[in-house]
Amino acid sequence: MSRDFIFLPTPQHLEFFDDTFTLKANALICIQAPSVQENLLAARQLQQAIHAVPGLRWEIVGGATAPAEQIGAVLTVTPSATTHPQGYQLAITKEAIHLIASTPAGLFYGVQTLRQLLSQCGRQIPALRCHDWPDFPNRGVMLDVSRDKVPTMKTLLELVDLLASWKINQLQLYFEHIFAYRNHPAVWQEDSPFTAEEILELDRFCRERFIELVPNQNSFGHLEQWLVRPEYIHLAEAPEGCDTPWGPRDKPFSLQPTEESLNFLRSLYDELLPNFSSRQFNVGCDETIDLGKGRSRALAEELGVGRLYLNFLRKIHREVRSRGYTMQFWGDIIVEHPELVPELPRDVIALEWGYEANHPFDEHGALFAASGIPFYVCPGTSSWNSIAGRTTNAVENIRNAAANGLKYGAVGLLNTDWGDHGHWQPLPVSYLGLAVGAAHAWAHDANCALPLQDALSRFAFRDETGIMGRIAADLGDIYRFTGVTMHNASVLFRILQATPTQIIEWLRANTVGDLPQRLRAVLDAIDGIMGNLHNTSMQREDAGLIKREFAWAADMLRHACWRALWALNIERNVENDALRQWLLQEADRLLPEFEAIWHARNRPGGFPRSVARLKRMREDYLEARL
Repeated sequence: MSRDFIFLPTPQHLEFFDDTFTLKANALICIQAPSVQENLLAARQLQQAIHAVPGLRWEIVGGATAPAEQIGAVLTVTPSATTHPQGYQLAITKEAIHLIASTPAGLFYGVQTLRQLLSQCGRQIPALRCHDWPDFPNRGVMLDVSRDKVPTMKTLLELVDLLASWKINQLQLYFEHIFAYRNHPAVWQEDSPFTAEEILELDRFCRERFIELVPNQNSFGHLEQWLVRPEYIHLAEAPEGCDTPWGPRDKPFSLQPTEESLNFLRSLYDELLPNFSSRQFNVGCDETIDLGKGRSRALAEELGVGRLYLNFLRKIHREVRSRGYTMQFWGDIIVEHPELVPELPRDVIALEWGYEANHPFDEHGALFAASGIPFYVCPGTSSWNSIAGRTTNAVENIRNAAANGLKYGAVGLLNTDWGDHGHWQPLPVSYLGLAVGAAHAWAHDANCALPLQDALSRFAFRDETGIMGRIAADLGDIYRFTGVTMHNASVLFRILQATPTQIIEWLRANTVGDLPQRLRAVLDAIDGIMGNLHNTSMQREDAGLIKREFAWAADMLRHACWRALWALNIERNVENDALRQWLLQEADRLLPEFEAIWHARNRPGGFPRSVARLKRMREDYLEARL
């Protein structure tokens, strides 16, 4: 039998033997564990995978006292059976399947590997021995649900199932204003927020799959949706905005670090936290770009901005600790003041984030390790600001994070999926980055040679032709054909949201060779990639939607190329009206398709803000004249 099996993630140690186990038409799945019920979902998932083979019907029983000839699989939980509490040992002989773990979580992870094997076999499966465990005890995913796109519960539960099958064990939903705080109804009422009841249901669903749903509420910066409102603007550091490293801003962004702001945070925490079973809490506190530039300017001049930040962070920490939680926080501000890192409370968890392939995880990991502060490494899917992803950057960013996280003893890897500038990327675009993150969080070395496109096709898109994974990976790197690089974005995405004048300025500054020729090469390459879309064979309920989403993404990238050529023609005084009119017609086609695919997976609340950016792109074609 062929040994060319694919797993996601690839196990730490897997050895095949020259024998097979023939699945019987009728057999038993026996659960031997202190709590049979706690392991029932894993057994049912195994049963479902077996029943996918025609003619097989296996029953689940507690214990293993049935006659040996009736037993097909034994799932055993025995304390201390494995070195790592989340590890497992899988043995397949010619007589039966034996899976043993120290905990129900370990058993669940072993079943995921077994399910992936069964999906690649018929009635005969290879004899093997698998010894497996995770590199990082905490393997998380953070979804941005606050920048316009709020997934429906159906979308979210399906994604949780997918992540659980890849052995992810932590999920965070990034909240700015998107929880339905009953004491603060004005800020969320038009944005389709998550209710407390929905969080309770999601928490239960996650726990059944050994995923910890960690509460996440930004608590310092990124609170514009609150602070622009009259009832909250008194809490703002810079109510009228200010100059920032990102350029001038005319709106408030961060809290002023005062007792009144703490009272506001207390009201949020007391309403949010009881809905989660996790005892960790991510308070955010990243990118406080206006701190010390407004109402606290004098205090910042006296203490220094770093000290001002740390003092308020400590006060937030006291609130979190008093409620019985371990505080997570983003580490970007504190690493700018390395002399203050040793003064952090000993029981916090720093989240060291960065999203470019060359982010200094090495340098920053060494800083946190030397201080004794527990930390996660936090790369990203590179899907945001891209439409179709940034494949190579995502892979290299995640590998960099995992390698240096292991080097310096990080206690977790949290893979982030953001929604900057309208959250235009369809959800399936993020599958690639999510899959790479899951693989390297589980077993970094074993997954460096992961056949990503094939694994993505099989275990994300359920496309045994292998085509869909190649489309996702190749389309995600198409922007590189331009030769123009930008930080945390693809140039094609930026072109779609920039004015013609801005486009000309960018392209002037980044011109590489014959840019029009490069843009036409991108167009040809997109056609080559997407020509195979109709040959995919995805065995998913939403296969048709995924095709529409990738077709729309490809059309948006084509539009970006033609938009750039149109802008270059404006600069060169070349006759351009026919192209302008065509771009207007294309925008009129892309807009309703964007609306359709948005509402297929997401709530309506944030859509008007997101689509407004597309409408601005369209307006350029109405206003521009040669």
